[in-house]
Amino acid sequence: MTVREIRIFGDPVLKTVSDEIGVIDDRVRGLVDDLLETVQVPGRAGVAASQIGVNLRAFSYFVDDELGYLLNPRIVELSGEPEFMDEGCLSVPNLWFKTKRYPFARAVGTDLDGNEVEVSGTGVLAQALQHETDHLDGLLYLDRLEKDTRRDAMRAVRESDWF
Repeated sequence: MTVREIRIFGDPVLKTVSDEIGVIDDRVRGLVDDLLETVQVPGRAGVAASQIGVNLRAFSYFVDDELGYLLNPRIVELSGEPEFMDEGCLSVPNLWFKTKRYPFARAVGTDLDGNEVEVSGTGVLAQALQHETDHLDGLLYLDRLEKDTRRDAMRAVRESDWF
């Protein structure tokens, strides 16, 4: 297992729709190990495979001491009135903006044995499920910001020391 380097805004892999995982082989098992190790760094709630440079549909999460992963995840339910939440992203370091998210999310995917797995929750877990699934669809949270906020966010990105 390895803590992998996080790809930063501007890397094309972050804007690429991730491929479905077909065969679960040693490469996929190694990816899951790395995702689980990488998400456990303090301050992290989720890591998508694309954020570590792998164009496959997988992510890990670590919220309220619950550690897990999903392969080929899909959001199957969003409910409640969408609300603005402070949101940041490891791929857009040190910047937080109000992002509209549903307060409840339910995602379905598979585990390494090919069994269907369901993860659902509210608060940070709901936000993480939506955020990480967006990554796999080639979206960053910046893409979900309202027009004026997005303009401010892009200015902050351009002015950041990492850009």
